[in-house]
Amino acid sequence: MFRFNGFELDPQRGELRGPDRKAIKLRPKTFEMLRLFATDAGRVISKQELMDRIWPNVHVGEDSLFQCIRELRAALGDDRREMIRLVSGRGYMFTTEILHGPAELPHPPETTSRPAKRLFGPGLRRPAAAALVGLCTVIGFGAAASIFVPDLLFQAKPPAIVVMPLIPAGHDPDSIAMAAHVTGSLTDGLARIDNIRVVTMQPVTASTAPQPAAARTAAARTEPAEFELSGELRHTAHAWELRARLTRTPTREVAWTTSISVSTDGSDLQLQQSRLTAGLGHRLAEKMNAILHAGTQSGSAKVVVEQAKAAIGQTTRERFGAAQAMLEKALADNPHNVDLEVALAAHMLRGIQMAWYSPEDNAAAESKARAMLKHAVRTRPDYLPVHEAYCRFLSATNNFVDALVACARALTFDPWNGLVLYNLGLTQIKLGRFEDALATFTLADRYDTPDVSRWTWLLGAGWASMLMGRDEDALPWLQRSIAITPATGRSHFLLAAAYQRLGRSDEAKAALAQTIALRPRSTAANIAPPQQNTSQRYRDASALIIEAGVAAGLPEQ
Repeated sequence: MFRFNGFELDPQRGELRGPDRKAIKLRPKTFEMLRLFATDAGRVISKQELMDRIWPNVHVGEDSLFQCIRELRAALGDDRREMIRLVSGRGYMFTTEILHGPAELPHPPETTSRPAKRLFGPGLRRPAAAALVGLCTVIGFGAAASIFVPDLLFQAKPPAIVVMPLIPAGHDPDSIAMAAHVTGSLTDGLARIDNIRVVTMQPVTASTAPQPAAARTAAARTEPAEFELSGELRHTAHAWELRARLTRTPTREVAWTTSISVSTDGSDLQLQQSRLTAGLGHRLAEKMNAILHAGTQSGSAKVVVEQAKAAIGQTTRERFGAAQAMLEKALADNPHNVDLEVALAAHMLRGIQMAWYSPEDNAAAESKARAMLKHAVRTRPDYLPVHEAYCRFLSATNNFVDALVACARALTFDPWNGLVLYNLGLTQIKLGRFEDALATFTLADRYDTPDVSRWTWLLGAGWASMLMGRDEDALPWLQRSIAITPATGRSHFLLAAAYQRLGRSDEAKAALAQTIALRPRSTAANIAPPQQNTSQRYRDASALIIEAGVAAGLPEQ
């Protein structure tokens, strides 16, 4: 047992308890990091060592590390970053004094409770603490096996899904190779999702004949899995067509089916592979997350959310106000409903962006929406809609450092989510990380999920290219974005600036005329997005784009 600042870290039960003796929910990796910090308190641990020890044999980025650090600081109330201290250029150090003591039984009599006793000095702390934890584990497990509830000893494993090799409809090498590639890529992507486990099967290769359904099912059942994913791939003259189904293995009930079609016209084979994988992976990630949270939200809440969305379908202040009142009343009646919190926060964000709140109400609306989303994240830490909404909110309200972490967290539940990638890319742009942003938008374009939002990451890729001075590269991105969604003034303005900087002034003036038609009051003073919390590199590059717009005819005031 590790005790510090009123907290108790119980490795035997996998539990962190606060000063009020109530358990504090932590993700498994976050708990493991805290255990490592407590074991090695007072020592600087490098970022690389943390990643090697928390994620052994798995390649993860620093965003995963930062997310765990943030969760620990929030759980421990370490707002001043004094308990988990960043040592510049070296790593992190857990600075709090640790008291060690024997683990308690689950429900100790009050008469036997005693204050924790420090057993070891600093020099003996790490080896002795490790030995004590091991000894307590062995003794505790042996002596209390008959009285501990299993769930108190072990955290329940996430549900497992067995990925069956996709079956090509034909025996041609292209179909067999494509089926094998999509099976492997899908398996790799699903394995990155936090709240499911993946069981793999032997992939289809050119020398592997398609297995009969009975044989595949028997093979799948050699590993315990609650769900089985299977599908067939067909190659037509102009497209790949994939049909997939999710089956509950204990009952053989088909829980979900979907169909994916990817055109083969005008695209290379790698792009077709990426879009087949992402098309299925994105839908499956959403479905699995919904299944894991089935029954946790009331049907009446879903009705209110849908009614609120319908009420603002024509985007007027009156409809916006009516929808907000509807959501607020529903949340007052059911204050712990996460779906209602997410819906109301997203609704208020829309009002902030549309400038439908008075100046004095705007800050209060942003604060309230953020508080609701933070509460929703704490309440349902593995619920995809919460993380999607929080990612978008932080990006839209210029909380860019927090947005990096929130968007990365959302991708741990759906690695193919183009909307999350778009908001991550916007955040990277505002922080001056233009190269990273272009890579993020390009990845979203390769996934193309959901395809209804593809104009957003096309616009983002064009914008990132222009911020780096690559105007020629920006043109096709912007033109593709406008071809999908021609009614947004920002795309036309960026296109006008790109043409102007390339010396194509007539085309620049035509594009700017479209900008003014769509945004009649646009000027150099108001066309730029808010600059709060943005990097100097971003502000400098943005000023150059606006100068080009002025040269093309944009009014300065």
